[in-house]
Amino acid sequence: MSQPVLQLRNVTKTIGKRNIVNDLSFEIPAGEVFGFLGPNGAGKTTTIRMIVGLISMTKGEAIIKGVSVRQNFELAMTHIGAIVENPEMYKFLTGYQNLVHFARRHSGVTKERIDEVVTLLGLQNRIHEKVKRYSLGMRQRLGVAQAILHRPSLLILDEPTNGLDPAGIRELRDYLRKLTKEEGISVIVSSHLLSEMELMCDRVAIIQGGKLVDIRSLQEHKDTAQTKIMIEVGDLHAAHRLLSDSFDESLLSIDGNQLEVLSDKTAIPDIARLLVKSGLDVYGIHAAQKSLEEQFLEITGGEMVV
Repeated sequence: MSQPVLQLRNVTKTIGKRNIVNDLSFEIPAGEVFGFLGPNGAGKTTTIRMIVGLISMTKGEAIIKGVSVRQNFELAMTHIGAIVENPEMYKFLTGYQNLVHFARRHSGVTKERIDEVVTLLGLQNRIHEKVKRYSLGMRQRLGVAQAILHRPSLLILDEPTNGLDPAGIRELRDYLRKLTKEEGISVIVSSHLLSEMELMCDRVAIIQGGKLVDIRSLQEHKDTAQTKIMIEVGDLHAAHRLLSDSFDESLLSIDGNQLEVLSDKTAIPDIARLLVKSGLDVYGIHAAQKSLEEQFLEITGGEMVV
């Protein structure tokens, strides 16, 4: 198995007597989009700031491509590209001039690499215009272009969708997928837009009160038992009584004009046969996957993400 791009080992940040981040450990492999979720004050931004060296760790270790952030900070940072809060750039310069200026901070960034990144992020048509004329979405893309010029292994984006319209969010999501596929970069995304995280990420880590609550694979989850089977039937209460013989009462509920069964989607054929055999009129049965938002609110006891 290849070496993880990022390893967090028992990372802790204490201010006064309070643990802002408490014993946080997880790994991110190459080519993954990893989401970072948590309610307000959970420690998301504090964790990101420790990874990129903006604040120190009280305890623990962040290892990037096998290099310790605490022991060899400068080398570790060569493997990271990051936008924490908003991308900063010179608005009186063109997008291309900004990239050239940024490239001077890193050795080995050629003109060819700048052109490659411009194409990768779809900036060709506007790259020679002044940044002050760019929309927020364009500035976000230019920020990502700056962050990946030196071919980092890990790209960290803190709230990258802030202020973007739906088209801009979708655009950014598509470019992040392209980066992981074509550049092999791993991406950490912190966001409060749960529906977008669900579309954007391979896995999400949920933290609450500075502690890791859960890490969920969004692809695997689509095939697990967290499925609501929604049934439209002529007599809801008769269907409820009938299915209560086969399912635990706690898994059955009436939601408006539908009967809801919490089960694996493989139960659908058996449910349909049972209802029809009993003479009930069935108008539709479908599986409704629990959204990331529903899962998150269950896990955190209803605390919203900020």
